[in-house]
Amino acid sequence: MSDGANRLGSIELDQATLPSATAEIEHERRVAIFDLVEKNHFAPVGGGGGPYALKLSLQDSRLVFDITGPGFGKLHALSLTPFKAVVRDYIAICDSYYEALRGSSPSQIEAVDMGRRGLHNEGAELLRERLDGKIELDLETSRRLFTLITALHRRG
Repeated sequence: MSDGANRLGSIELDQATLPSATAEIEHERRVAIFDLVEKNHFAPVGGGGGPYALKLSLQDSRLVFDITGPGFGKLHALSLTPFKAVVRDYIAICDSYYEALRGSSPSQIEAVDMGRRGLHNEGAELLRERLDGKIELDLETSRRLFTLITALHRRG
C-alpha cells in the first residue's frame, strides 16, 4: 500500500447517476474499487496530503471526480467522449477473451490477451493525459482507474 499522503483511502459511486447494472456488473465495480483502494498513487494538484476520498458520478457525459481530503476539496469533470472508442473496444475484446478461454487454443488466447492488454494500456495512458495537471497517477493506478471507468460503462 502507498503512504497516506498521496493515495485514495476510499471510493464511492453515485449510484443515482450511473447506468443500471446487473449483479455481475456490480461485482465488477466492487472488485475494481477494491483493487484501486488497495494499492494506488493518487495526488490531486493542490492537495495537502491524504488519504483522499473520491466520489465518482456521471453528469452530462462527464465523469465527475469529487475529491476530499484533510483540508482539501476539489471537483474535476472529465469528458468521456475521448474514451468512447477505447472503452467500447476494450469491452469487446474482454468479451472475446472470456469467450476464447472457453475453447480456443493457447496461442489464440494469448493473441487476444495481448490485444486486451494493449487496449488497457492505451486507455490508462489516455486517462493520465486527460488528468495531467489535475491529478497525478502512476501507471498502475491509471490502469485500475480505467478498469473502473470501463465497469461504469457496462450496462445490465
